[in-house]
Amino acid sequence: MTKLLIRIAFGQVSLFFLSLLPLCAQQQTKYLDCSVLWNDSLLVLENAQIQRKYNWNNGLLQTISITNKATGKSWALQTSKPDFWVPGMPETARESNLEVNVVAENPVQHTYLRVVVTTKAGLLQVKRIFKVYPQVPAIACDFYLQGVAEAGWQQQQLSLTDLKNIEDEAAARQGQIEAPTLETLGLPGKHWRLRNVEFFDVTDRNNTLIDESESLLYIREKRLRGNLLFAEELADGQGIFLLKESPAGESQLAYPGSDFVCKAGEVKMIGLGLSPGDLQPKSWVKCYSAVTGVFGPGEYEKLAALRSYQEKIRRRLPARDDMILMNTWGDRSKGSKLSEKFAIAELEAGKKLGISHFQLDAGWYQTTQPGAEDFWKPHKEKFPNGLTPVVAKAKSLGIEVGLWFTPHKAGEYQGWQKDAEALYHLYQTYGIKTFKVDLVDIKTKLAEENLRKMMDTLQQLSQGEIVLNLDITAGKRYSYHYFNHYGNFFLENRYTDWFNYYPHWTLRNLWMLSKYVPPQILQAEFLNKWRNPNQYDKADKLAPKNIPFDYIFALTMMAQPLAWFEASQLPAEAFAIAPLVKAYRERQADLHAGFIFPVGEEPSGRSWTGFQSIRGKEGYLLVFRENNDQTQTYLRTWLPPRQAVKLTALQGHGKSFKAKTDSEGRLAVRLPSSNSFALYHYQLK
Repeated sequence: MTKLLIRIAFGQVSLFFLSLLPLCAQQQTKYLDCSVLWNDSLLVLENAQIQRKYNWNNGLLQTISITNKATGKSWALQTSKPDFWVPGMPETARESNLEVNVVAENPVQHTYLRVVVTTKAGLLQVKRIFKVYPQVPAIACDFYLQGVAEAGWQQQQLSLTDLKNIEDEAAARQGQIEAPTLETLGLPGKHWRLRNVEFFDVTDRNNTLIDESESLLYIREKRLRGNLLFAEELADGQGIFLLKESPAGESQLAYPGSDFVCKAGEVKMIGLGLSPGDLQPKSWVKCYSAVTGVFGPGEYEKLAALRSYQEKIRRRLPARDDMILMNTWGDRSKGSKLSEKFAIAELEAGKKLGISHFQLDAGWYQTTQPGAEDFWKPHKEKFPNGLTPVVAKAKSLGIEVGLWFTPHKAGEYQGWQKDAEALYHLYQTYGIKTFKVDLVDIKTKLAEENLRKMMDTLQQLSQGEIVLNLDITAGKRYSYHYFNHYGNFFLENRYTDWFNYYPHWTLRNLWMLSKYVPPQILQAEFLNKWRNPNQYDKADKLAPKNIPFDYIFALTMMAQPLAWFEASQLPAEAFAIAPLVKAYRERQADLHAGFIFPVGEEPSGRSWTGFQSIRGKEGYLLVFRENNDQTQTYLRTWLPPRQAVKLTALQGHGKSFKAKTDSEGRLAVRLPSSNSFALYHYQLK
């Protein structure tokens, strides 16, 4: 028997419908173009872009078909097991529940149709929360477990070299993975091209943050790593994408060594992010999440389908989320200079430059020890008057003050409530809304859940005003597709002191990530290029000292620019970029309102490269001529082929012009010198 609860909620108004009868008659709930339809054998989730049909199977859902409603393409899918499966799970469920409600928009989230399916299968309960957003060609699903596992989950993977020749069916099954499965798609046919995308954080040690690979679906299992998989049918170029909302690779909990297991007729997303020992008998434990979407033929269609979902994860409010944040740690004085006098001097210099936020990094506090009287309160010697004079000065200059913070690790962050109270107290006392969260190390499910509670509490108490800059430079953390609705990500530490800062490296990382991650959620650094010139080889043309400062700033404009220096230590010539910064700040929200993707070649220090922000028939094109001898190039863009376009130069060194793209959508662009850039607004004619 299935129990139904329908709840349509807008603000304070709620309507309920409860049925304890078997689902013999078909019933449907709609919100805008989103709908859920069900009966005793079928569940259908859809909007104007996508439809997914399930065999109800008493809540142990099995996908019947997925349809791209924009193109009319439909795939009939067949699997022998439920889409979500763990070893030992019974093939039949004891009872199930279905709840439907509309989640109203708030400062953090967009409105969506929420469908909750809860199932009891043996000693384990499974809860799936589907999110159907209007006009988005993807459906997300959060998974929760409760109860007891009836078998071990993580089977040790054998190396392919340990397996025997495939001479019979038993040998063919050797080495097959029996890891817990979040999602199963029984893809029809054998002719599919797979693209898996692996992401890397721990950016103190990694300087290539994306690894893409392509393969063909084969009749034997292939294990793939990465949060993202595109499956494209070779016959017509249409397909399905799977996004695993989890940390990157080795940062995942209970990681089975890969994220997807693929063979002809079946693609599985594996790894729940928890082990049987993490389960609780009477409370829900969150697993990683799965997003399944559809795309039409063409590269842009793949990326736009994914991006349309990513844009729904967190509402982007420019007054809250767009910033040019200055943090003095990049000049390596650490906390030694921190004081009221120093902070005010930095604010005055930062105002001349054009920053919007000034962040005090580690060392501004008296103590980080829970229970102490001065727990996360301003340092008495450095800030004898508290932070009030600093905040008042900042407010008078139109700048917001932010702070560095690290949660207390004891007991797997069991003191999360005290941490949340301390940050909320700073928010209430000083109006501080932006906090850099650093030195996190999530090695257990309990630690992850406690940190989530802390961040959720801050969102709720501040009604979404608090923004968290989540540092992903080291340790076992969250990153690009996980915990990505709390603010933005502090992407990387780079310093001239150790010559690990090159402007084109920053550009390359941002360029590569922007294909699959909205760059608007990433903080990208620009440094004081005049520091430590002797750390670099005199003949090194790509050294920071040889790159114009306006160009160095422009590299970060499609992200959230991070001024990683002490503004009071900049030479006078540095402030010549103030008009550029001001003009950018005035246009930042509009620039960030589009789908931002990379254009041109991969940055290398010698390329023509850049970004395009796409909004229908208009948008922005940011072009960089790196250190090369070409005054003109044909830049690969996302503009339509043979399209007339008008480009208006806004900032940088380009000139306005009209042109027509070639048969591949390339555009002829000119820049006068090496290491120059141009920001254009474009309109299709």
